[in-house]
Amino acid sequence: MQRTTIRRHGLATRITHWIWAVALFFLLLSGLQIFNAHPSLYIGEQSGFAFDNSVLSIRAVRGADGNAEGLTTLFGRPIDTTGLLGVSGPEDSRAYQAFPAWLTVPSYHDLATGRVVHFFFAWLFAATFASWFAASLITGHLRRDILPTLSDIRGLPGSVVEHLRFRFHHGRSYNGLQKISYAVVLLGLFPLMFLTGLTMSPAMNAAVPWLTEIFGGRQTARTIHFVVMMLLVGFFAIHIFMVFAAGPINEMRSMVTGRYRIDGEATEGEPER
Repeated sequence: MQRTTIRRHGLATRITHWIWAVALFFLLLSGLQIFNAHPSLYIGEQSGFAFDNSVLSIRAVRGADGNAEGLTTLFGRPIDTTGLLGVSGPEDSRAYQAFPAWLTVPSYHDLATGRVVHFFFAWLFAATFASWFAASLITGHLRRDILPTLSDIRGLPGSVVEHLRFRFHHGRSYNGLQKISYAVVLLGLFPLMFLTGLTMSPAMNAAVPWLTEIFGGRQTARTIHFVVMMLLVGFFAIHIFMVFAAGPINEMRSMVTGRYRIDGEATEGEPER
């Protein structure tokens, strides 16, 4: 089969992709620093000793032998996570916090710095998203490459099977599975993460009180924010795996230079994306 190189990703797509990658990295690690300050999640408006609305908690407890153990409680079910969550690190220098230091920014306990880093990259992320969305509307990238068609939805089962068999077709356009995945992330998870982040802000609660009502309270918004983060981490892991499975050189080249190798003959005048 003849293979041709085309220009697949436009400059705006490539720039926003890498800014998002950096921003999400620091948002994740600084977010875990913030979570460590109060390692529990709730559903509802309020939290505290008088409320029984916790859905997740990660803490250190004293075990039957007198030693500290990591205990994660999910929907009331206790899980021993010693060495991973709650209590981690070598025996001679144990860390008694929800997430280990190597997973947080900064690596030491510093809530103030963690919040500064988190808010900086949150606004950078939001500004980049707004720029990408406007550019995608103008160039047609959103309609052409992200929004799935009825044909994409009908062909989703076959696309899933092809991916599970590691059979990849290097074409001009995203396949149905890619379109649906990117649409969910870009048009669903990204805005949801930003809105739940705003809901946790006291200033936004005063300026836009209905936002808190939409998400059922600040504590519910915090829980949704955490779940969205976990979904994005899962997407990122699968995304990286698929890049290597589909051909890392071709995939990375397309996101750095825009040039992408496809199967079959190229059509002259193919628009840049």
